[in-house]
Order: sequence, then structure tokens, then C-alpha cells
Amino acid sequence: MKIKDSVYDKLKWVCMFFLPAFAVFSRTITQIWGLPFGDEISSTIVAINVLLSAMLGISNIAYYNSKEES
Repeated sequence: MKIKDSVYDKLKWVCMFFLPAFAVFSRTITQIWGLPFGDEISSTIVAINVLLSAMLGISNIAYYNSKEES
């Protein structure tokens, strides 16, 4: 699975910075305000982050393998 460099760079930024920060933010806010499903929401965000990170890793491996074959 290969993706364009610009898409890869944006998804990498989302996986490295945005989703982890958003998971912590959502968990903190739900605790402060006593909102329901805080654990479920933050765990879902982390699961999405892990899935996207795995997909980016596969794409990265495919990219470097295709460069070696050239």
C-alpha cells in the first residue's frame, strides 16, 4: 500500500501529535466536567491512532522496498 508523500506527511503529523493530544484532552475534560464515556472515547481515539500508525508503517515499508527494487 503506497500513498502520496503529502498525504503521508499529514497522516504522520495526525498520528504523532494530534490524536494522542486529543485523547489526553478528551479524557481530562470528561474527568473535570464529569461527562460520561471518558474512558471509551479516549480508548477509541487511541485505537484509531494505532490503526493509522500501522497503516503508515506498512506504507513506509512498501515505499522503501520499491526504491530498493528500482
